[in-house]
Amino acid sequence: MDKIKIILDLIKKNPEGLTITEIVLKSKFSRSTVRTILANLEGAKKIIYRSIGMAKVYSLS
Repeated sequence: MDKIKIILDLIKKNPEGLTITEIVLKSKFSRSTVRTILANLEGAKKIIYRSIGMAKVYSLS
């Protein structure tokens, strides 16, 4: 399974959203890899984020 699909599945299974840190811990990918994939998914309008304090919480769009 490719990394993009794994991250999308994690976000799908957590409808309340996940922070980058939570995605890194659950996926075991590096923070830079997760950030790059999230930026690409955000650009493709597949995910959105909302800011909660300093954190960004990602969920499906």
